[in-house]
Amino acid sequence: EVQLVESGGGLVQAGGSLRLSCATSGFPFDDYAIGWFRQAPGKGREGVSAIRRSVGDTSYADSVKGRFSISSDSAKKTAYLQMNSLKPEDTAVYYCAASYLTSGYYRGEFPEGWYEYWGQGTQVTVSS
Repeated sequence: EVQLVESGGGLVQAGGSLRLSCATSGFPFDDYAIGWFRQAPGKGREGVSAIRRSVGDTSYADSVKGRFSISSDSAKKTAYLQMNSLKPEDTAVYYCAASYLTSGYYRGEFPEGWYEYWGQGTQVTVSS
């Protein structure tokens, strides 16, 4: 059974940090890109970052470049999203997802259709 389980969300003040984790099971981790997406209240889901560690690919949305850092641990089959200098506009439900044999990112976009498996999400709230 394929599972992606996010954790690490919570309430933090602006300027603070959180680290999200995405624990996976049920698929060959190194063959997949892991992407992070978020959905703010009343808005559509947007791609934030993606990693395919086995080929050294990482990518970031412009809105988080320089503040967020993605990483992964193949042995633990877990991906992480370190979020620093958080802003109120980062408030959203954050999802991780897995994309088979892609970088998870193409020409400035994180094509959701590339991602076969999704987690249930974790809430991140940044207070001003």
